[in-house]
Amino acid sequence: MPTFRTTDGTDIFYKDWGTGRPVVLSHGWPLDADAWDNQLRLLAESGFRAVAHDRRGHGRSGQPWQGNDMDTYADDLAGLIEHLNLNDAVVVGHSTGGGEVTRYIGRHGTARVAGAVLLGAVPPLMLRTDTNPEGAPRAVFDAIRDGVRRDRSQYYRELSAPFYGANRPGSTVSQGIRDAFWLQSMRAGVKAAYDCVRQFSETDFTDDLGRFDVPTLVAHGSDDQIVPIAAAAPKTAQLVKDATLKVYEGAPHGLNGEYEERFDADLLEFVRGI
Repeated sequence: MPTFRTTDGTDIFYKDWGTGRPVVLSHGWPLDADAWDNQLRLLAESGFRAVAHDRRGHGRSGQPWQGNDMDTYADDLAGLIEHLNLNDAVVVGHSTGGGEVTRYIGRHGTARVAGAVLLGAVPPLMLRTDTNPEGAPRAVFDAIRDGVRRDRSQYYRELSAPFYGANRPGSTVSQGIRDAFWLQSMRAGVKAAYDCVRQFSETDFTDDLGRFDVPTLVAHGSDDQIVPIAAAAPKTAQLVKDATLKVYEGAPHGLNGEYEERFDADLLEFVRGI
């Protein structure tokens, strides 16, 4: 399996498909690069070099005790981009991966980046505070930690329903998609999965978003039950200079079916237009 080794000795697995302008995709919690397979194939077939990695502690990457924090996630992403010597890249992040991409730009700049896509992403801040009343209360994230700690297998099975909107009338998401969510989630180490909850919920990305200076697409489902839109995409689009905001009416957090097809079309249009 293709891997690179980080400065602290952690092996990071990645997929590298196709040739052309690189598009680097960062996955959500608690998944891995397989969550992007449909987009990786689409991009590679459309003349782009599609790259996606398993975040440390997730999937086929190493499971160190240390480093399960947003700064290190961003540095790992930078390490991958440098290891493959990628330039003029489009960086794409879903959910926690959107935070990873945002912190990457905040810490490492855009010397190697031509554009960014944030899908259902956690920035600017998920946690409810006095200055962020649209956020979710800490009890929501405590419940996630409790689910991971007590019986993560059952918790992930149940989480797949709101993740893909399977608990909404008229949902057409398949059991297979939900099973794939469970499988990927179970490949994440329990320490990494537990630690990551604090990172995606409490990290404030406001300053990082202010450092964006490349074309940016901000996309979000209006019925996202995992990263509710009110505290996320519209605020991000205001903080990023010249961002384009797309809201998919009725779409859940994990896009599938016609919602995924709409995002795929928007992603290709964005990447081709840079």
